[in-house]
Amino acid sequence: MSAPVSPNLLVVGCGAIGGVVASHLLRMGQATSVLTTNRAIGEALERDGFQVQSDAIDARVRARTVLFDASEARTRFDYVLFAVQPPQAQAAGHSIADKLTEDARVVCFQNGLCEDLVAEVVGGERVIGAVVAWGASMSGPGQYERTSAGGFTLGRLGGGRDERLAELGRLLEAVGPVEITDNLPGVRWSKLGINCAVSTLGTISGGPLGPALRRRHARRLALEIISEVVLVARAEQVRLEKVSGTVDLEWLALTPQESSASGSSSLVAKHALMLAVGTRYRRLRSSMLAAIERGRPPAIEFLNGEIVRRAERHGIPVPVNAAARDWVWDIARGSRQASPESLRALYEATR
Repeated sequence: MSAPVSPNLLVVGCGAIGGVVASHLLRMGQATSVLTTNRAIGEALERDGFQVQSDAIDARVRARTVLFDASEARTRFDYVLFAVQPPQAQAAGHSIADKLTEDARVVCFQNGLCEDLVAEVVGGERVIGAVVAWGASMSGPGQYERTSAGGFTLGRLGGGRDERLAELGRLLEAVGPVEITDNLPGVRWSKLGINCAVSTLGTISGGPLGPALRRRHARRLALEIISEVVLVARAEQVRLEKVSGTVDLEWLALTPQESSASGSSSLVAKHALMLAVGTRYRRLRSSMLAAIERGRPPAIEFLNGEIVRRAERHGIPVPVNAAARDWVWDIARGSRQASPESLRALYEATR
């Protein structure tokens, strides 16, 4: 009996998430190539490999094959893992469309709702959503730090399960625990709500999330952003799932009484949970802030901007998400500075 053939993997994007995922797969001996359009990152990986730190490991992992353009690939891939920023997701799909095996799967690690966009390019039957429940940062080209523990939730656009989904789950267990869901929209929307608060407010504050959420006004903004997301999700008939099995956005959303009250036991409990979220992701630095610092457009339209557009279709006011989106664009254009003072100004402007 012949041994089973190991699948051929391609990780597209070697920022924080892509670098950590690729390095763990390579450490486990998986046939993993990487594609990056960032010359400095690619050259560092070719020269020094992946340098990865976390609470569990401090390792250097040799890169197998580093590609700077998909056309350089001399093979086809069974799994293509997209770890690019959301604005680049569709372009990445076009770039690898002719590098897929007949039964290949394309995996979306992006925050936001990118599965539908990628499906337009490669076909919905190929697309798997991978909701990431951990954080990472890249301190320099090829230098990665995993900033929090966690794993993935995997699902297909239309629900259902098959052997390719199960096989991907086994592969990604090299990175962290894996759950399979039949309600990918519910998981994706819940993570979207957290990111609309966490990533966006972290971008505006200009630093790690933890210190920002120690401030009451930042926690209040986060709760208001999440409350608006929940209203839009209900209008979209999405059944929200708990984030990482614990954070219930339906419970976290402010009631009308809590929105107008100065204090209550339930409101105190919700502030405490947001403080716990800040503690969990205390070292996490927003990827949107990193994109702005590199001169790239932030992915804000795939987060709070997505909520604003869908809210408009349903006639739902979402003033805090709209203001937060505009604040991030102002920072990207240079008309505002990312700072704790800017976060406070956002709070005052939305009262």
